[in-house]
Amino acid sequence: MVKTKNGIVAALDVGSSKVSCFIARVDGSSGLRVIGIGHQPSSGIRGGNIVDMEAAEHAISSAVNGAEQMCGERVEEIVVGVGGGYPASHTFGVEVAINGHEITDRDIRRVLSQVHLPAETSDRELIHTMPIGYSIDGRTGIRDPRGMYGERLGVDVHLVTAAAGAMRNLGVCVKRTHLEIAERCVTPFAAGLACLVQDEMDLGVTLIDMGGGTTSIAVFYDGNLIYTDSIPVGGNHVTNDIARGLSTPLSDAERMKILYGRSVAKANDQYEIIDVPLIGEQEHTEPNHVPRSILVGIIRPRLEETFELVRGRLESSGVDKLTGRRIVLTGGASQLDGVTESAAQILNKQVRNGRPVRVSGLAEATGGPAFSACAGLLTYALRAQGNGVQPASHVGGESEASRFGRLGMWLRENF
Repeated sequence: MVKTKNGIVAALDVGSSKVSCFIARVDGSSGLRVIGIGHQPSSGIRGGNIVDMEAAEHAISSAVNGAEQMCGERVEEIVVGVGGGYPASHTFGVEVAINGHEITDRDIRRVLSQVHLPAETSDRELIHTMPIGYSIDGRTGIRDPRGMYGERLGVDVHLVTAAAGAMRNLGVCVKRTHLEIAERCVTPFAAGLACLVQDEMDLGVTLIDMGGGTTSIAVFYDGNLIYTDSIPVGGNHVTNDIARGLSTPLSDAERMKILYGRSVAKANDQYEIIDVPLIGEQEHTEPNHVPRSILVGIIRPRLEETFELVRGRLESSGVDKLTGRRIVLTGGASQLDGVTESAAQILNKQVRNGRPVRVSGLAEATGGPAFSACAGLLTYALRAQGNGVQPASHVGGESEASRFGRLGMWLRENF
């Protein structure tokens, strides 16, 4: 449960290219207003996973301190985005007998407690427990069964897990900066909360969060997150391809990607000339000119491969038909020229770019797709205060539900 102090909530997105922190004030009339922003280039993080604890701790601390100094507030608890650990979805259905009485919160807790993670996920940690639909005596499509009557209550639950080792590393790194993790949220879910409108979530939509080290997928249907996945390919891989293909330093490869890169070739690309510094040159004395078409020829295959991997994951998961024909792209790598056209061609769907729409106070520089996940974590914090997302401890067999916790639940249900 997220507890606000003086109406303040904080979010931390630990990505492969940058670490960002937003601090917002909860306003009953206008929702969330961002009052503190801090971001820092990532260090010690690769593919969303921490590979150098000290470097990652410094990047996190710098981002949080920057946001605190901007708003003049001190935060103690923070909502953290989970981009590493290879998040995966598991969906289960269970039923319990209710013997014809009115369904109450106690019955809902009881049916949720019957959900158990399979044995093969013993090395993974539970991040989310999300009821995506209830049934009463076989009648499905029930969103809230409380107050209804029946003989058997069923629920379909979507569980999201991540590698336990990666989650422990992230937790230790955040605690070293003297912060407590109030909640965790997978980044594509958070990005969806920031970018999607309610009609898209209800009718079916796939959100693709294109980060630096990973490309994450979140599928929404009937207002719920029903599937999430992650592909270890992102914008940094495009930069590496440019650096290798043109024998140029990574910093110059990133600059050329941003200024001249595109994923769809145009007729005049071969006539536009780009100056490419070479690796190892102390001084750029002799020009090295290449046509823009060569740069496009390096970028396009990597992005096509990324979207083909996304298409394969959606088809193999079986949720592709539920998503309709709507794709929303977000994340820093989605800002590359031509990405929308490439996605529409390969995925054969309608594609639009997404940016945060549910928070105010963001400047132009921090209100774009690159900061969607961090903005969405603030929205998730408000949902977690209510009943929007069930805590992980509702799942039977989860480590967070200790024996004393189960005893307390039994006492509450029976006395």
